[in-house]
Amino acid sequence: MRIEVVVVKDCPNEQLTIGRLRQALEASGLYEADVVTRVATDQAEAERIGFTGSPTTLINGEDPFAEAGRAQGMTCRLYRTPEGLGGTPSINELHQALATASHHS
Repeated sequence: MRIEVVVVKDCPNEQLTIGRLRQALEASGLYEADVVTRVATDQAEAERIGFTGSPTTLINGEDPFAEAGRAQGMTCRLYRTPEGLGGTPSINELHQALATASHHS
């Protein structure tokens, strides 16, 4: 499983996302999965990779939290979580995304 967290420079939610992702990986028993962080540098790259805001978590190249019609760009991203809007998905949401991806790989 390939996991990439794409961020803009100095993203305030980068570390929180990586921490939650590691907790979700542990809860999923995916101890061997590597988490790579990449900094998106410009609008052209955002459009090329389908980056709709920072942070974006890609699992096997797919954004499990993609929303239809959301524009690509170098912005902060908000997620709809059970607790309300947040700067990163919840641990449970990440766990569910990992479970779904592991069943499809």
